[in-house]
Amino acid sequence: MKRIKKFVVIGPESTGKSTLCRELAVHYNTLWSKEFAREYLQTNGNEYTYDDLLLIAKGQLALEDSAVRELSPKKNLLFVDTAMYVMKVWSEYVYGKTHRFILDTIAEREYDGYFLCYPDLPWEADPLREYPDEKIRKELFEYYFEIMTSQSVPWCEITGIGEERTQKAIAFVENIINQDSR
Repeated sequence: MKRIKKFVVIGPESTGKSTLCRELAVHYNTLWSKEFAREYLQTNGNEYTYDDLLLIAKGQLALEDSAVRELSPKKNLLFVDTAMYVMKVWSEYVYGKTHRFILDTIAEREYDGYFLCYPDLPWEADPLREYPDEKIRKELFEYYFEIMTSQSVPWCEITGIGEERTQKAIAFVENIINQDSR
């Protein structure tokens, strides 16, 4: 059985992360792991604490692990909507600190690539979203950008509208797959 290749979609709110994951999963006829925070906040309300972020992080990892187990032997790609870098940014932006568990998991989990979504899509109102201000969204993007440029896993900035975003992501995935098959 081939090793599963995992690609993570990260970025500020309302940048098309879930849409991109879903479209990539459809394109490659595989699964994607949804964002646990949405489910958690819908169930528990959007008033959360620092310790809730640890529960959300663990729930995110459980969803990802479950998706890996659900993959059929013929499918070796998984797209992950949100991972521990998102938890790190969220924790640090809101609380100025990050749980050790999140930092340790960043160091331990292996991914084959990241997609960093730029906030060039129109803001979509949602009761679970906190930062409609474009300035804050771009500030958060810069935080993610700094993280991506200081780590060693390949990554791709996703910009544009609609199919343009998906095609950029597909080209990136194909590049990684082709490099590994050499």
